[in-house]
Amino acid sequence: MRMTNDGPGRLGGSVMLGGRRVRRIGYGAMQLEHLDRAGATQLLRRAIELGVDHIDTASFYGDATVNEYIRAALHPYPDDLVIVSKVGARIDDARTSDGRIPLAAAQRPEELREQVHLDLQTLGLEQVPVVNVRRLDRPPGILAEGDQVVPLDDQLAELIAMRDDGLVGAIGLSNVNADQVRQAMPAGIACVQNSHNLLDRSGEDVLALCARNDIAWVPYMPLGSAFERIPSPADDPLVQAVAAEAEASATVVALAWLLAHDPHVALIPGTRSVEHLEENLAAGSLRLTPAQLARLDALGSVVPS
Repeated sequence: MRMTNDGPGRLGGSVMLGGRRVRRIGYGAMQLEHLDRAGATQLLRRAIELGVDHIDTASFYGDATVNEYIRAALHPYPDDLVIVSKVGARIDDARTSDGRIPLAAAQRPEELREQVHLDLQTLGLEQVPVVNVRRLDRPPGILAEGDQVVPLDDQLAELIAMRDDGLVGAIGLSNVNADQVRQAMPAGIACVQNSHNLLDRSGEDVLALCARNDIAWVPYMPLGSAFERIPSPADDPLVQAVAAEAEASATVVALAWLLAHDPHVALIPGTRSVEHLEENLAAGSLRLTPAQLARLDALGSVVPS
């Protein structure tokens, strides 16, 4: 088992990710697009001060603004920092009237390569430590259509070529089912990013497969999503009751449950607030009792993905 539980100082223990050991609570940077450079710099530097050594990003977050914020705040990067990006989408040229930056599919191999090069440029890296291929076969998010319906093997071949060239350190998958993980395993898979939280456990079979094969499991939307209309576990009455018992916030309880659920879990909760960042990281210090875990385990849906 590639996991240690080194106490609160290690933010809930550690897990292997792309050949590097990282703390089990990192930071998902998507929400930085809602901040200015000064606010993003403050938050990112505070994350590093608190021990975060795993940052998740993508060139299409804020039309590369998020990557530029990360570079401005942290470059030259700490030696132990693992930056993970994802490819498979791009900024849609047709902007919405409400100011949002919509996404379009970018699944073709040549588009994946373009996105990796954009990551390298905007992050100031010679190699992206881990790159996840975001599949668009199913919700949440946009779906692939027409020539954007690309075989997974074609995408993996492109990522393997970039790994051989030294542009990519390790390959991961995002938004995949168990069969796709099995299909990709000969390529060497560092992690799987799927939607997963206390209330939605539809990916339990994928998690179990990852655990058997020592693949890091990186659940996105661990606290739900207003945009995708995914309920937040922190709003559930039982979670709130356990939080009161544990003298912690419901957010911390929801994240602590994920850490306790399987030792391969590596969290990347996102926020635009230093206060919420510190709250999220507190989940690494909370040890739920067996009775509390049993009550929380009774929540959620377990449906094969």
